[in-house]
Amino acid sequence: MKAVVITKPFEVEIKEVPKPEIHEGKDVIIKVLSGGICGSDIGIFNGTNSLATYPRIIGHEFAGVIEEVGSAVTNVKVGDLVAIDPVNSCGHCYACRTGNHNVCSTVEVTGVHRDGGFAEYVKTSEKNVFKVDESKIDPQNAALVEPYSIGVEANERGRTTVGDKVLVMGSGPIGIAVMQVAKARGAEVMMTDLLDKRLDRALEMGADKVVNVLKESLSEAVQEFTNGDGAHVIIDSVCSPQSLEDALELAAPSGRVVTLGTGNKPSLIAQVAFTKKGLDVMGSRLSNNRFPHVIELFEKGAVTPEKMKTHTFHFTEIEAAFEFMKENQADVCKVVITF
Repeated sequence: MKAVVITKPFEVEIKEVPKPEIHEGKDVIIKVLSGGICGSDIGIFNGTNSLATYPRIIGHEFAGVIEEVGSAVTNVKVGDLVAIDPVNSCGHCYACRTGNHNVCSTVEVTGVHRDGGFAEYVKTSEKNVFKVDESKIDPQNAALVEPYSIGVEANERGRTTVGDKVLVMGSGPIGIAVMQVAKARGAEVMMTDLLDKRLDRALEMGADKVVNVLKESLSEAVQEFTNGDGAHVIIDSVCSPQSLEDALELAAPSGRVVTLGTGNKPSLIAQVAFTKKGLDVMGSRLSNNRFPHVIELFEKGAVTPEKMKTHTFHFTEIEAAFEFMKENQADVCKVVITF
């Protein structure tokens, strides 16, 4: 079978690799239909994802049809359309024992630490596959369950609730997912970006207010949006050293700041920045069994993955897709590759 392999930073190939086989009773083999390109995939390609190892078949946002199941599989069957959770945990470390398997001490992410879903076929475990109702969800949108699960996890970490004034920093696909989930929870959401086209898309997809931080003062906009409180919840999908510093400054006293970054460049933060306000500052990594929640949101129409998907490429055109994303940042939200 063919697969998208990043051999080392800036080198991607379509390679012939062995098709996976059933070895364990809970194994499931999936014929991949589609996959979403994430910023972390770009990070693996350009060497800025500090969590990745090489060579790697990338792809952690993907969906497909079950082709074969192990003898002990009971929850899904051959022919089912499924979305695949890429989190693989040990089940016995402190994080796993306390219900936080997404930050397992030895977590392996499909497409980052182990080979992923940008291949014609993929093997995973039954516990990682979630059936999708084709009568309610377009199969080509099923790959986007994973990025929306990041949005659910971030809002869970931030305890977003009805009446909160939420600031989402960054209007890329993860920022959009975070915003739509926050809106579904009854919050009002302001979004930021450097590009007007991305902000226009954010408004179209449900944001209450947007701010181009190159053209207006974000601090003043937050004060106006929150009636002087400061943001009750800030979710940072920009993930730069400066954005975390800004988030601590813009948060309301007793507010919650959630950061999604995987970069390893430090921010310059004085302890008083969060101590003075009694802030809860939290990392949010991957998602903690959020796929069923996301599938429910898809089925209810509470979020709009069909609007997030802006461009489509065949998987053999992956290098062209990367280049297109680099050259058309204002126009791209989510690029989906097909198989």
